[in-house]
Amino acid sequence: MITRRALLQGAGGLVLGSTGLASYAVAVEPGFMLDVTRYRITPRTWPAGLDVKIAIIADIHACEPWMPASRVRHIAEVTNALKPDLVVLLGDFNGGHRFVTGPVLPQQWAEALSVLDAPLGVHAILGNHDWWHGPLPRMKGDGGDSIRRALKHMNASVLENDVLRLSKNGKPFWIVGLGDQLAHRVGRYRFKGADDLDEALDQVTDDAPIVLLAHEPYVFHRVPERVAVTLCGHTHGGQVNLPIVGPFTANRRFGPDLVYGHAMHGDRHIVISAGLGTSIAPVRFMRPPEVVDLTISGPPAATA
Repeated sequence: MITRRALLQGAGGLVLGSTGLASYAVAVEPGFMLDVTRYRITPRTWPAGLDVKIAIIADIHACEPWMPASRVRHIAEVTNALKPDLVVLLGDFNGGHRFVTGPVLPQQWAEALSVLDAPLGVHAILGNHDWWHGPLPRMKGDGGDSIRRALKHMNASVLENDVLRLSKNGKPFWIVGLGDQLAHRVGRYRFKGADDLDEALDQVTDDAPIVLLAHEPYVFHRVPERVAVTLCGHTHGGQVNLPIVGPFTANRRFGPDLVYGHAMHGDRHIVISAGLGTSIAPVRFMRPPEVVDLTISGPPAATA
C-alpha cells in the first residue's frame, strides 16, 4: 500500500522534476503553510458605522494525504482565532485531482469544520467539483446533495441563488449566495450553470448593502453596482505562479483582475481567495493556502 510519505516524494518528482523545488512546491507550501491574508475595504455604498469582519474559507479540496480532516480542523481553529462576525465557505469541498491515497468524506470534513464559531453564523455555497463528482474525481457524484447534507449537519446555511438578511449593531446587510456557474458539463469544455443572479437579487427587499458569494469570479462582469462586494474562490490564485509563465497563464484562463486578491471595477469590489487545497495536481508555488480576513467598512463619519 502506498504511504503518505512515498506519495509526497513520488508526486514531487513527477510534477516538477527538480528534487529541491518539488519538495517545496508539493510538500511544504500546500501541505504545511497557511497564511492569513487581510483586506480592509470601504465601498462607497456601504453605510457609515457598519464594520463587518468576514472570514473566507475556499477550495478545501479535502483528500488524503494532502488535505486530511486534521488539517481542515486546524484551518477552522485558525479561522476562529480571527474572531470574525461571520464565516463564508466558498465551495469545492471535494478533492480536485487523482494524486491521492484516499477520500475525505463529507461527514469527515464537516465534523472538522463544525467547530467554526461566529456570531452571525457560517454560510456556504457549492463549487464546480461539488457538482461534478464525489469526494474524489473518480467517484460518482450526486449533484452536490452529500455536500449540502454535510453543511446543514454542521449548522451552516447553504445558499444557492438564495439570500439572507443579517444585522450588526442594528444595521442590516444582505448575503446573496449564487449557484455554481459550471455545475453541469454539456461538452468537453462547455458547461451550463446552476446560477441565476437576477433571481437571487430579486429576493433582496430593501436598500441594505449586499455581499455576493460566487464560487467562480466569471460573474463579476455582470454584477450590478447594487452589489457592494463580491467574494470568490475557484482560481486558487493561479496555484503555480512561476515567474512570467504563471501569471500569464492564469490571466489568460480567468481574465485580468480575476485571478487573485482585491480589485475594483467602478464602485464594485471583488476579493478572490487563493483557497486552501489543490486541483489538477497537488502543487502550489508562490501562492500558499490562505484564510482571508476581510473587513468591510463604511466611509468615515462626516465631521462638523
